[in-house]
Amino acid sequence: MANVTKVPFLDLVTPHQELQEELLEVVKKAFSNAGFIGGPMVADFERSFAAFCHTRCCVGVNSGTDALRFAFMAAGVASGDIIVTVPHTFIATTEAISQAGGQIAFVDIDEQTYTMDPEKLREYLETECDFDSQDRKLIERASKHRVAGIVPVHLYGQTADMDPILEIAQKYNLFVIEDACQAHGAEYFSKKENTWKRAGSMGKAAAFSFYPGKNLGACGEGGAITTNDEAMAQRMRMIRDHGQAQKYYHDIEGYNGRLDSIQAGWLSVKLAHLGSWNDSRRALAHRYHSSLAEANPAVVIPKEAAWTKGVYHLYVVRVADRAGLQTYLSEAGIATGIHYPIPLHLQKAYQHLNYNKGDFPVTERVAAEILSLPMYPQMTNEQAQVVAKNVKEFVGARVS
Repeated sequence: MANVTKVPFLDLVTPHQELQEELLEVVKKAFSNAGFIGGPMVADFERSFAAFCHTRCCVGVNSGTDALRFAFMAAGVASGDIIVTVPHTFIATTEAISQAGGQIAFVDIDEQTYTMDPEKLREYLETECDFDSQDRKLIERASKHRVAGIVPVHLYGQTADMDPILEIAQKYNLFVIEDACQAHGAEYFSKKENTWKRAGSMGKAAAFSFYPGKNLGACGEGGAITTNDEAMAQRMRMIRDHGQAQKYYHDIEGYNGRLDSIQAGWLSVKLAHLGSWNDSRRALAHRYHSSLAEANPAVVIPKEAAWTKGVYHLYVVRVADRAGLQTYLSEAGIATGIHYPIPLHLQKAYQHLNYNKGDFPVTERVAAEILSLPMYPQMTNEQAQVVAKNVKEFVGARVS
């Protein structure tokens, strides 16, 4: 066993210490004008983040869950409409579907990227649904409900394979809402358009979370929706603010889902550093790649598909004895995580969907083997070497 060296899973202290003066200036500004909800700081952040994502509009909201829920509502999800997503994601993805009145349908993931498998999506739509070409409606045969949309999840900082997903959506008249809550700044190369596109710019809309541990994290809760649809953006602004078209004039019922101005100001400060932080994550990931290559095939390292530039929100490896490795690393003072141990289709919350073990074999196999290693921009080369060394020791690989 290696000497105990403390390597945290995540460092949320150092970046805030480094940016302390700028962050406190935001608070002073809010104190001076009492603009705590909405206002110029929120509008400024929305403009900046929309530009960062290469979209026309950004709507700041209270959380990534609100971002997804409001996007579904603004996209016109009706009661009982089916939204297709993956079982390998955080439950917020599916909570938002249910809370918007939709029903959940799962398709399996690709074993190398851990994102939605376009062929499994195609298979579900072609074998379990019927398409009325005249009405342009897709109906799930078993439930008789309309299939309305698709939610690809850009997981661990890597985008889903969007070209085929968007092509399938267009064929069947479905909307696509990107779950980009872990993909701030990730890019996808569209062969169809022969250009790199930012996560959040490809679907009808996209949801982002600014939970503190994200690549762009608030100092509390926060989220945003990006879109190129001005009318949809305006509807989401109403939904987040009690359905108000103007103060005390409520065109619809909405929610209290606003982004407060101090969080928006802090996010603006951090957004200026996001590019360099993402570069640091990529550099760290490549150091891990190089160090852990010697442990192949006992340790499966993340595969970055040719069509993506990942931002490594998480660095996730696969090992047969996940529990043993996690314990070994913990005893060496190295913190780890599991994202996510139980697929959503096997969660108690979704027993009513009547999925069974074995329905999504790739997701189930991956969920039993994945382990997230420490990953954050301020992580040192020495810390990364300690992590890799201990992983290799556990699996009996040569330690360099």
